[in-house]
Formats: sequence, C-alpha cells, structure tokens
Amino acid sequence: MVNTYKYKNVTWVDMQNPTREEARELMQKYDIHPVAAEELILPTTRSKVDRYQDFVYLVLHFPAWKHSHRNTNQEIDFIIGKNFIVTARYDTIDPLHKFSKMFEVNSVLDHNGLIGEHAGYMFYYMMREIYHSIADELESVRDSLDDIEKRTFSGEEREMVFELSNTARELLIFKHATAFHKEILESFGTASIKLFGPDYAHYMEATMSEYTKVGKAIQGLTESLHELRETNNSLLETKQNKVMMTLTGITFITAILGIIVGIFEVNFKDAPIIGMPHDFWILSGVITALGIFFTAILAHKKWL
Repeated sequence: MVNTYKYKNVTWVDMQNPTREEARELMQKYDIHPVAAEELILPTTRSKVDRYQDFVYLVLHFPAWKHSHRNTNQEIDFIIGKNFIVTARYDTIDPLHKFSKMFEVNSVLDHNGLIGEHAGYMFYYMMREIYHSIADELESVRDSLDDIEKRTFSGEEREMVFELSNTARELLIFKHATAFHKEILESFGTASIKLFGPDYAHYMEATMSEYTKVGKAIQGLTESLHELRETNNSLLETKQNKVMMTLTGITFITAILGIIVGIFEVNFKDAPIIGMPHDFWILSGVITALGIFFTAILAHKKWL
C-alpha cells in the first residue's frame, strides 16, 4: 500500500509492505538506485546509513507500541532526497499514522512554513513525533514502576518479582531498539550538509536532542528499576528470614515438648505424676505451661 502526500515543494511517499512493483515504480519516478529500491521490499535486522549521490538511505528500528502491537520491534526505512522523502514500513507505526493525519489537515505544516522548503524539515518533524511518542510510552513504564513501588511496600514483594521482570523486559526492548540511533543520526547529519546545506545543522541538533531525552529517560528508568529490584529483594529476603525464624522457633518448641511427652511414655517404675489422680490433666497442664513459657521467650526475642 502506497500513500502519497504533497506539501509545497516536498512529496512524502509512505509505503506499507511495499511490493516489488511498487519499489520499481518508485525507483523510476524518483531516480532511486536499484539497490536501495530492492532493500525496501523486505525488513532488515540492523540499522544503517547508505549515502547515494542524490539521496540518503536510512534504516532505523523503534520499540513497538505495546498497546497496539505484539511485536517488540518495528522498522522504518527512510529515503531522503532534496524534495522528497520515502518511508517504508512493515507494520502500522502509530506516530507515523498520526503524522499523516496532521499532514492531511496541514495543521502542523501551516504552523511552520519551513517544512515546505526541502525534505530535511519533514524528516525532523517525523522524528520528533516518533520520539515524543516513545517518551509517552516511557511515561507508561514510569507509572508501572510507581505502582510496583507502592505494592512493594504494601507487602506484595513476592508478586512484584514478576512485575519487575516484565518491566525490565520492556525497558530492554526500548534500549535495544534505540541503541544505534545516535550513530545513525550523526552519519545522516554529515550527509545532510550536502543535501540541505549547513543551515540544516540546527535541525539535526534538535533531532539529536529529542533522541538524547529518550535515551536519558530509558537510563533513568533502568536505574530506578535496579534500585527498586534491590529493595524488593531485600524486603523479600527479610520476610523469608522471618518465616524461617518462626518455623525454627515452632520446631524448637514442639521438639522440647515432644521429648517431655516421650519421657512419660516410657514405662518407668517410679515415674512421677503417672498413676496419680488426674495425671492426664496434670501432665497436659505442665506441657501447656511449658509451651506458653517457651513461646513467650521466643516472642520476646522476636523469633515468632
């Protein structure tokens, strides 16, 4: 599926699951190198930048928006020329879809007339929208950590082990997906001078700033996660130690009382209490009293 948008001097061609025929038409219309056109057909596993004479080919991977996708990683291929930009994707990319809606109504574009001068400005606004969307997803992770923190100190340490693991997995997806963005954007920044002139450096700095915000947010959340996990593990270990102390105390009391009962079970000729009136109740009372005594001692020492 191919959607074409045009604003002033710039054309945006958005391709979802492009076919070989669509790639060939694009190659002929915009004088795209056959190698670049061929690479649009199938997704790739690594991010990269390829410089051609009249355009730059970028491959960037982004974390999938979890509320609407099952995959953990999404790819966008960019072909950026002087007056055109091509995006190829293999799934619905939420921020690109949102950007296309804004493009249709021209609400953002009319606000800043620079976007019509060349495709570099459009690339900047696309990337800004994508990074803002990633930041919103990270806020959702932050909310999850806040909820985990509250539940951790509410006595749900065991349940939070799984929650922390799931959150760690989410952050790992964000980290891996954006790991090579810095190098890719820096390489594109160098190539963009040839395409758009030195004045475009300001917009590349702004794009790098958006990426840096996302990177710092991921790092901050990862550090918070590690601290919260250590706290949860400490609380869980303390609770487990308390349980072990309680079980040890109970075992000690029952062992002592069991020994006493065992002594009276032996058929001694001169066994005290045995044979006296009410011997059962006397022996039961003695054992109960001893049990209460030992329980009080262990409770005082906070073993129970």
